Amino acid sequence: MNYSRIESHIAWRYLFSKKGHNAINIVSGISAAAVAVVTAAMICVLSVMNGFGALVEQMFSEFDPVLMVVPTQGQTLRTDAEPVVSLYAREDIEAISMQLEQTALIRYKDHQLPARVMGVDSLFTRTAHIDSIITDGFYSVWDGAFDRAVLGRGLAAQIGINAHFTGALHLYAPERNGRINMMRPDKSLRHEHAFIAGTFAVNQLEYDDQLMLVSLDLAQRLFDQDEHTASALRIQPKEGVKVASLKSQIAHLLGDEYRVLDRYEQQRDFFRILGIEKLLTVLLLVFILIIASFNIIGSLSMLIIDKSDDIRILSDLGADAGTIRRIFLLEGWFISSLGTLSGLIIGVLLCLGQQHFGWLKLGDGADYVISAYPVQVQAPDILLVALIVLTLGFLAAYYPTRKMKIK
Repeated sequence: MNYSRIESHIAWRYLFSKKGHNAINIVSGISAAAVAVVTAAMICVLSVMNGFGALVEQMFSEFDPVLMVVPTQGQTLRTDAEPVVSLYAREDIEAISMQLEQTALIRYKDHQLPARVMGVDSLFTRTAHIDSIITDGFYSVWDGAFDRAVLGRGLAAQIGINAHFTGALHLYAPERNGRINMMRPDKSLRHEHAFIAGTFAVNQLEYDDQLMLVSLDLAQRLFDQDEHTASALRIQPKEGVKVASLKSQIAHLLGDEYRVLDRYEQQRDFFRILGIEKLLTVLLLVFILIIASFNIIGSLSMLIIDKSDDIRILSDLGADAGTIRRIFLLEGWFISSLGTLSGLIIGVLLCLGQQHFGWLKLGDGADYVISAYPVQVQAPDILLVALIVLTLGFLAAYYPTRKMKIK
């Protein structure tokens, strides 16, 4: 005889059968509803966080390269070094762009402030979708006669300039190997100038409020570096190439003196913070779920009291204590499972509705990148939520069944 099937059948009948006291039905329904609400909330919150993460990742991907090579130590690398030169012969790489980035002082008329000046070469546009994030003017760092500059939108606003101004921007950086003249400190600075061509917006402060793009030649002159010196190499793989595999091969080829970063590693701090926020959110909702699970303990305890006659009959028919306990354990787990399934369905439907209809709005003004909360439902989140809720539901049902007194 299949005892587990009999136990499940009896527990299932108890779930929907009429109880001796109507309050038991009400408490059981409240228990399932509480689990469903918290489950749906977990799905919605995690999906919204996924949506924001994907949105910011897309913003970064407009500027950040697929892969970036940086030195393990120091701020610069040599592009004429043997392992680096070998990268240019690889057939799975579409483009390799050099960039040289350091901090400099920029001045326009009476306004001046420090900024991150990034020199880029002619292949930069093949490793970044810069044209898609230009907000004013156009992208150009050299027009054939004059050096040009493209500023982050926030940086341009701080220094009081836009793409239609014709005055020159002045850039200053200290001499790399020279001494500072305390009597005339201005004589210890290297000086270059460029004319603004446009502004861009990644909608991230570290780019929009701090970054300025110039030609690689200008940056090398300003920072007193030769043509084979760069702070990083931007790599664009050919279409169809697996990024993870290419990253591993390049890292092996270059050795320990270089690090190869994918887009997640280039923005490691941001994605680490996002992961911590997601973890804290899950823990908070789990705490709420634990409180909701006390309803299962209450309803199951009331059911055990209500079915005391049935317990006596089952015992007289030969059912041992373990069998009777498993019946009520399954009863409590069924309540939790019913709430979990309902919550998952409700949560997914709400997220899909928000994704397609944008019910919850952020705003329609220029201050918002999007008008509605972004949502992205991911299967691992659904599995994680289901596992957490069902585990807590099982534990909540386990306690009262262990305390049962069976004669």
